[in-house]
Amino acid sequence: MGRLIWLASYPKSGNTWMRAFLHNLFRNPPKPAGINELDQFCLSESKPHWYLPYTGGQPTESLSLAEIMAIRPRAQQDMTRAFPDSVFVKTHNFLGESHGHPLVNQGVTAGAIYIVRNPLDVTLSAADHFGLTIDQAVDFMATEGAATLNSASNVPEVLSSWSSHVKSWTQNPHPALLVLRYEDMLERPKEAFSRVVSFLRLPPSPQRLDKALRFSSFKELSKQEKKGGFRERSQNSQSFFRVGQRDQWRELLTEDQIARIVTLHREQMQRFGYIPEELQAD
Repeated sequence: MGRLIWLASYPKSGNTWMRAFLHNLFRNPPKPAGINELDQFCLSESKPHWYLPYTGGQPTESLSLAEIMAIRPRAQQDMTRAFPDSVFVKTHNFLGESHGHPLVNQGVTAGAIYIVRNPLDVTLSAADHFGLTIDQAVDFMATEGAATLNSASNVPEVLSSWSSHVKSWTQNPHPALLVLRYEDMLERPKEAFSRVVSFLRLPPSPQRLDKALRFSSFKELSKQEKKGGFRERSQNSQSFFRVGQRDQWRELLTEDQIARIVTLHREQMQRFGYIPEELQAD
């Protein structure tokens, strides 16, 4: 039985890329790990089968958010039994409470890797993923207490607003928390992912690190999705691995949309260097 290491992020911020990297790093397969096999190494906190033992025979999609929240700590306790060592678990929950229960069971937590991404780019990806217009995505990302839908494939995750999500996970530095910017993962992958290796106190060879990076590259993940599909792709999207670049917002958001996002999220954007130069406060 191991304690949980959370791979946390607001949706569409690089979580799946991190999962693919860690899968290839730890399992060291002879060829790139299949994207539809990622849950064999990194668990997903939102999968209903973790909650079903406590629903009294009801499907999770028939439960209220309050009922899901009451079960959540026990479901996370059960996740510690998945592997004998540390257990990596993906989550998009913000670090807080809902209906009087914690979204993250600290009693079984060993640490967390949190990935933050420029909300100007997240807006575009979130609109595609959730089937929203750009303006609807801006509104959703500014909604305190926002949550994903309850469905047969996933229990709800409580995201809250983008700013609250980022603040909740990053406001209190801790040795057991590693915070990474998605943009640094893109621009300096070897440096960024070496930080992950050091954080996890792993001694892999440079060759193994390079191999894990190659096997989890955007090109490789996109190729696999085009060939065999990806179970986690939203029905609203043409593809899960869309562009794999930064600053798409410069071409696809209007000046008013950019200004509104900055106004809504200025404090956290300032912390991570995301405010466009032309909108920096005097």
